Amino acid sequence: MARRNDHTRGQIREMALQAAETIVSTEGLSGLSARKISRDMGYTVGTLYLVFRNLDELVLALNARTLDELHRRMTDAAARSSEPLERVGGLAQAYLGFAQDHRHRWEMIYEHRLPEGEPLPDWYRDKIARVFALVEQALAPLADRYEPAHITQAARALWGGVHGICILALTGKLDVAGEARAPALVDSLVRNYLRGLGQ
Repeated sequence: MARRNDHTRGQIREMALQAAETIVSTEGLSGLSARKISRDMGYTVGTLYLVFRNLDELVLALNARTLDELHRRMTDAAARSSEPLERVGGLAQAYLGFAQDHRHRWEMIYEHRLPEGEPLPDWYRDKIARVFALVEQALAPLADRYEPAHITQAARALWGGVHGICILALTGKLDVAGEARAPALVDSLVRNYLRGLGQ
């Protein structure tokens, strides 16, 4: 068992996040516990709670990393085209690809709940808003006659559909409706939604 003075607080925090990410990547949120994280770090649970107030705070920090990684992937996808339809499609496919590549980490963003009455921190809300902002920015040229609030709503509606396809794909439920492939469904959703938005 390591001693607390073997590593700085920053190093212990990083070790905890890396251990938690490894656990979540294989077992999902339900497999995450302070005991497992501490064991994998080689420290006591008490040391873990010197750098995180509780497990919820650690999960938020890990989710923030996941959101940053998702944002980078989507930004890279959007940069591949200057044509608005292709940009939105690229964002949607990047979102689906990330969900497929990092299923448990992606699911944890939506599965984790803070205790009732405890609001999400502003810094965390900002991470989520950055992802939606990419979609809003890509939609704006296609919906220039609309008010910003309408574009925001359109981005949320479209992304609700993309997210739904991701969930159905990851849970094997797309087969219920036939041999549909998730990327083709995402492409169809985006193209048809944007066609309607532009009319």
